[in-house]
Amino acid sequence: MIIGGVDVPQGPMLKRTKVSIMREKWTRDYVPKGTLFFNDEDAEGIVKPHNDALVISVLINKSRVKRVLIDPGSSSNIIRSRVVEQLGLHDQIVPAVRVLNGFNMACETTKGEISLPVNTAETIQEIKLCVIEGDIRYNALFGRPWIHNMRAVPSTLHQVLKFPTLGGIKIVYGEQPTTNKIFTVNEVISVSTPLTSKGLGLVARDETK
Repeated sequence: MIIGGVDVPQGPMLKRTKVSIMREKWTRDYVPKGTLFFNDEDAEGIVKPHNDALVISVLINKSRVKRVLIDPGSSSNIIRSRVVEQLGLHDQIVPAVRVLNGFNMACETTKGEISLPVNTAETIQEIKLCVIEGDIRYNALFGRPWIHNMRAVPSTLHQVLKFPTLGGIKIVYGEQPTTNKIFTVNEVISVSTPLTSKGLGLVARDETK
């Protein structure tokens, strides 16, 4: 989850009025045309049970970019500086310093911003991404700005992303094997060495190799 990346308004603060909106709820005996829904068929072929994040591939600048994390909990879209360089678009980065905060409030300062056309299932949308130099496991992260603009509905359970187009519902399947590799939790084991005043001797075994 990434929090931040929003411009801070300047000038006097305006008083906000809290408005409560009640939504009428009802049930339907039919599924209207164009409705997004998920069923057991969407989950065919995935390893169960699982608790995997949704990771997909997209086309950016006519190049396939793998390991793109779909994160509805993030308020920003981000991309690694190294990926931008490999795409040959480093000169298009606009300097912009922002502070992104993670779920544990760890801070990451952005290197800049870049607007890129992203092709997802033959649907192209230009999006703004924050460029960071941090060593992260995924190449890019698409948060709520991209999800909402695409009117997309992701399902981590079914490992599927769906969004409406004029030609019908487009479906993008997650890459579960890739997800397992980049988000594997390393097992920490103790080694049989004498304890010293420096603490316990621990070594992390990387299960992804």
